[in-house]
Amino acid sequence: MNQPPNKQLFTILLVDDRPENLVSLEEILESDTRKFLKASSGNEALKQVLKNEDIGLIMLDVQMPDMDGFEVARILKSNSKTRDISIIFVTAINKEEQYVMKGFEEGAVDYLQKPLDINVVRAKVNVFQQLYFYQYNLKSCLSEVERINQQLESFVYIVSHDLKSPLASIIMLLNHIESSGQAADRPELTENLNMVSHAATHLSDMIVSILDYSRQSFKEQTIEEVDTNALVHQIFALFFAPKNVHITVSKYLPVIHTKKLKLQQVFQNLISNALKYADKEHCTIEVGVEEKGNWYEFFVKDNGPGIARKDHDRIFKLFETTDNTSSKDTSTGVGLNLLKVLVEEQGGKIWVDSVKDEGSTFYFEWKK
Repeated sequence: MNQPPNKQLFTILLVDDRPENLVSLEEILESDTRKFLKASSGNEALKQVLKNEDIGLIMLDVQMPDMDGFEVARILKSNSKTRDISIIFVTAINKEEQYVMKGFEEGAVDYLQKPLDINVVRAKVNVFQQLYFYQYNLKSCLSEVERINQQLESFVYIVSHDLKSPLASIIMLLNHIESSGQAADRPELTENLNMVSHAATHLSDMIVSILDYSRQSFKEQTIEEVDTNALVHQIFALFFAPKNVHITVSKYLPVIHTKKLKLQQVFQNLISNALKYADKEHCTIEVGVEEKGNWYEFFVKDNGPGIARKDHDRIFKLFETTDNTSSKDTSTGVGLNLLKVLVEEQGGKIWVDSVKDEGSTFYFEWKK
């Protein structure tokens, strides 16, 4: 099946060597939502299928001269372009199990015994018609999702590419200031310049990774060795945590083989949120891990404003935000939903344990 015909008509091919049987079947199944094609032999049936790509169902008589229904079905199922067309065998031959099973082995999806029960015939064809359009609509949705994904990847590539030039200029300017000795007699300024230079270089590396990612589908992305301890420290360095924030990173964070950019996005979002909502005089952020079977269970814990229990599931839904007013919240309700997608893509799950005004711990599973 490729696509349904215009006006959503369901095309049925009726195949029988007796003209009166073809007329009878069409009268039984006649409907404004259906279109009928007819063939009086196996060879003619194969020609009709090749000429009409929108056939959704074949009502196929078994006993025909030259080429019987079993052989027609066998040929159709051997061709990649026709193997998915549903076939109902219509037959008056022996009802014994061996004959029925032969029909299913040749590719039939159902069996109707002559003389036909009109109500049964109509009911079965109605089901196949519904399934045909369900399948078509599903394929249409998947095609649309694929089209949108391609547009998004193209957008990411363009934006990332355009960011490279101004960032390269910033890095060059910082290097010039450092090499010129303009800040040599100001240690604090030198230290700050080094931090900015390091962050800019790291950001440049991230943009390169995003560019690589945008060129590849999820399945094509490279599995690489990732030191999660080093990764987390790099992310903290990028955000320039305020001096009132005490950061603890477990030295036992593992080295794993995974798609680095995906894992980096998860850590970066969680750490960014923890820093964004740091509202105490003495703030703490802790990153750790536990091994659980085939998974690493990472966590990012803070002592920030926390999240009300009623919002624990809600925050992972697209465009959902909390009623938290303890910070200047500019959240769009997209970030955590994207993390949920990233984690679930590789079979894991993400959740939060939080008490209002006491802090939050975000957990996520990542495959070893």
